[in-house]
Amino acid sequence: MAGDFNTESMLDMYLFENGQLLEQLQETVLEQKDADCFDEDSINEIFRTMHTIKGSSGIMMFDNITAVSHKLEDVFFYLRESHPDNVPHVELVEHVLEVEDFISNEMEKIRNGDPVDGDASSIIADLDKFLNVIKNGGAAADGGEAPQNVHEEPKHFYIAPVATAASRFYKIFIHFFPETEMTNVHAYKAVYALKEIAEDILYSPEELLTDEKCSETILKEGFRILLQAQCTEEEVRELIGVGYDIEKVDVFECDANQFLLGFDFNDQEPPVPKIDLESSVEAIEAKQEAAQAAQAAQPAAEEKKPEAPKITPGDFVIQSKEPGKQKKLAKDKPKGEKAAFISVNVSKMDQLMDLIGELVISESVVLQSSDLKVPGLNLDNFNKAAAQLASISTDLQTVIMSMRMVPLTNTFQKMNRIVFDVSRKLGKDIEFVMVGDSTEVDKNIIEHISDPLMHLVRNAVDHGIETNEERQESGKMEKGKVTLSAKTEAGKVWISVEDNGTGLNREKILAKARKQGILDDNKPDAAYSDKEVYQFITLPGFSTNEQVTEYSGRGVGMDVVVQNIQAIGGALEIESTPGFGSVMSLKIPLTLAIIDGIVMEVGSSSFVMETGVIKQFIRVKEDMMIHEPNGDEFVMIRGDCFPVIRLGRWYDLDTYQESVEDGVMLILEVEDKKVCLLVDKLVGQQEIVVKPIPSYIKKVRGLSGCTQLGDGSIALILDAPGLVE
Repeated sequence: MAGDFNTESMLDMYLFENGQLLEQLQETVLEQKDADCFDEDSINEIFRTMHTIKGSSGIMMFDNITAVSHKLEDVFFYLRESHPDNVPHVELVEHVLEVEDFISNEMEKIRNGDPVDGDASSIIADLDKFLNVIKNGGAAADGGEAPQNVHEEPKHFYIAPVATAASRFYKIFIHFFPETEMTNVHAYKAVYALKEIAEDILYSPEELLTDEKCSETILKEGFRILLQAQCTEEEVRELIGVGYDIEKVDVFECDANQFLLGFDFNDQEPPVPKIDLESSVEAIEAKQEAAQAAQAAQPAAEEKKPEAPKITPGDFVIQSKEPGKQKKLAKDKPKGEKAAFISVNVSKMDQLMDLIGELVISESVVLQSSDLKVPGLNLDNFNKAAAQLASISTDLQTVIMSMRMVPLTNTFQKMNRIVFDVSRKLGKDIEFVMVGDSTEVDKNIIEHISDPLMHLVRNAVDHGIETNEERQESGKMEKGKVTLSAKTEAGKVWISVEDNGTGLNREKILAKARKQGILDDNKPDAAYSDKEVYQFITLPGFSTNEQVTEYSGRGVGMDVVVQNIQAIGGALEIESTPGFGSVMSLKIPLTLAIIDGIVMEVGSSSFVMETGVIKQFIRVKEDMMIHEPNGDEFVMIRGDCFPVIRLGRWYDLDTYQESVEDGVMLILEVEDKKVCLLVDKLVGQQEIVVKPIPSYIKKVRGLSGCTQLGDGSIALILDAPGLVE
């Protein structure tokens, strides 16, 4: 049967769903890593997560993942059933994270097409040892044996029906949400979960793994299961579970004769008892008790009639009750409350983004066509249609941008994990705080900032924050703290890594810089600002650590951080107060795809500048200029003095306006710095599709990309931070 698996689609679903489960698992564990123990909800959630991963991995025949997830499931089964008091919480957290790491690594192998050959034996042995400790250590009771979470892998696909006096029979109906994809795989997961308890099991449709068309049938008609097992209805419901894919599970107990009828119910669903939705829950329960008493008093002959399926108010009427809230009847649930979601391959999103970019370029080609410049043309209708086209194009960009925007929550949670791991290994007591983790940025941006953030956080933990003993000696009573924060401002995202450690040592950095020949021999140390000194640590090969550790000291990392950030048009700022800590701030764009820009010309060349950094356009007179002997130029505007960059001279162009009176000044503001940019003329405002500069062209200061204009020519996109610095 394994040979009939549709492995390609199942594998995609397996990786997607288990990836989400592992992210939720890590978030749950890290949220309670500083608590005394896991609360009951967390224990149940981790147990269900491991149970789901075990089942789906068993279906896909990834035996090592199945084994390690089942062993962790054993641990939480014992915690859930026995409630022991002698559980080493931090050790348990480490075990869970170790299992999460192992499964994540194996899933990465699956994505890359590599063999899933990780050895989980040491992890399983450690979990066995841990489980024995919490079972037998401390004040363990000498009474009955602890409940066991027994899982016996079925040796055959079908289970031989062997009915005993203890056997019970169930008809199960599973209903999936309308937006659920690949329902055949989800249905088979339910079957696989029930195999643990099944004596006999039948299901319809049968060809779950060989016929993808049955997904439509399952969505329309539901999924039916006939189950023979020695278990209660509650155990059946627990094994199947209602989640984001399964909307409802109906379980009806029947007798052997009804079970043998199979799925032939005379083309009708089993009768569902009529529920009184107008009465209170207490009234419903009272009526049920009265009905049961009346049924018990009926003559024995009437007992031979087929029994209606057993039902409690909670099965069909009561929704899950939240702490502190009254029970809510199902009929009160607002319609349309659940949002519809689908998963889309990121490559398709990228392709759609590229197509919209081409649409923007084509729009510019149409609107700037030379055919429209013929004198005497009446373009009123054309201009109206062009305005509508521009509006639709802008709306399309807004929608696709919003689809690509994802919160920083998962990225921040990974940093939480790094702080936990590194601080444990270094023996430092460090608190991790997240601020603004719901801030959304483009998915491509997140891929570029993950590694830089990881390095900055490791630096903060490793040699930013002192050891516990050093903090006590210096009079710092509070715990070490790393704060990761994010906010949006003027089309940019600010992400800061702040610590309350020792801060940067200016003198030590200067001494190292002088030793490496970075400093100007004719410039005294006092002439360097703190900001300039702190930027030295971002140079390749620069490190003030005397010893090389597992996490820092090799002089590599910070330069890679800066390169990765600059590659997406961002910048790194460093602030530090000796003895009180440091703040590393990343300033990055919200998106890399399409920007609003001003097109300008210098000689025969075209340039584009993002509108967000342009504060003013101004024409100046020659008497406003200040010329320094070394060639530097400044301009006085309303009493303020600004440095001037002549773009034609900056890039050594062949032709450009030498006179400032014949050109236009753009006042650019980047952070707290301002500079005036002199260009020949302004062409206009335009939406710009950002394209990277080809790799065979050497990186030029002040340029961040290129774009195609409406007339087909190429314009270079100016990088304001590169010009201002």
